[in-house]
Amino acid sequence: MPGPNGHPAGVLGAFPSVPGWGLARPEPRPAAEPPPSVLVVDSLEINRQILRSTLRSEGYQLLETLSAAGAFDILDRAKVDLVILDLVMPEISGLDFCRLMKASRNTHLIPVLILTSVQGVENEIAGIASGADEFLFKPVHPVVVRTRVAAMLRHKAAVDSLEEVEAILFALAQAIEQRDRATSGHCERLGAISQLLGTALGLSRSQMLALHRGAFLHDIGKVSVPDAILFKADSLSQAEWAIMRTHTARGEEICRPMKSLAAVLPIIRSHHERWDGSGYPDGLAGEQIPLLARILQVADIFEALTSARPYKDALSPSEAFEVLEQETRLGWRDPDLVRLLRETAETSPGSPGAQALFPWSPVTTIEQSLQNMQIALLK
Repeated sequence: MPGPNGHPAGVLGAFPSVPGWGLARPEPRPAAEPPPSVLVVDSLEINRQILRSTLRSEGYQLLETLSAAGAFDILDRAKVDLVILDLVMPEISGLDFCRLMKASRNTHLIPVLILTSVQGVENEIAGIASGADEFLFKPVHPVVVRTRVAAMLRHKAAVDSLEEVEAILFALAQAIEQRDRATSGHCERLGAISQLLGTALGLSRSQMLALHRGAFLHDIGKVSVPDAILFKADSLSQAEWAIMRTHTARGEEICRPMKSLAAVLPIIRSHHERWDGSGYPDGLAGEQIPLLARILQVADIFEALTSARPYKDALSPSEAFEVLEQETRLGWRDPDLVRLLRETAETSPGSPGAQALFPWSPVTTIEQSLQNMQIALLK
């Protein structure tokens, strides 16, 4: 029966049942694991009802809402594994809703299936361009819907598994940092300072994300360094120093299996190289050293100099820049990056990124700077 706009009523349209048609269902889940959740966004009750009937037998947790506002509310407070929506929505279009979802770090990995009665290849092109993972025109057979949904949820489960591995690596990196109370908060501050330099250089969003991840993961290889060496109060012997130096290559080995961390590997391996080639592990010199590794290195040294340790007081920013410039004259640091960091801090003292250089300032806090940085990454 046609709907008010002349299109077939209902999400799926009228199809006869096909005897013997089966469906490749998702693999059985452990009893303790909650079922995948599917959010249906559609202003028409009949559409939601048909989808409800179509997917009920699959054991999914179905969430429903009539509007984009309701959908965002659910996305904020519940775990959603898949979103099914109509192209035509009362508040904003399905295309705009999809763009907003894919622009947010909290929801950009959630697959989106658009179902619509609005025919035309241009609509399908626009839907895929907006970030939708699947686009189906009504009427569509219920088995097709179930099969597509099952396939998208399998892919989402694989992505979630990779995210879990990545989360474990980040937790391990933070655990390494927290073992030494003197360096607590180092990674957050390093990330903020690296973002400042990256912004000044006009780096891409993917490069900025790599810097942010690199701030947390650059020293993950220290998990393989014995505590007796890692926390030794006296100077390291030549043999101990050789072991300490292995943490860069070891960190790269730990993170290499994660394809999502490919851009971070050069940071992990090369952040102890020196401009004149006297660093480690590969003795790279000048622009042979990856740019992101050079950025993180300068930020790392500045953060260490301006932070208090049991064995030293914190230097002021101006004193820290003097040390960095002295090391640049010795041939250790990238002169352009050292100069850029100082110029950026001096010419933009009120910017969120520049304020991250001064965690002791009453104007802002590191937490605020990190929030500003995260907001910038979402743009």
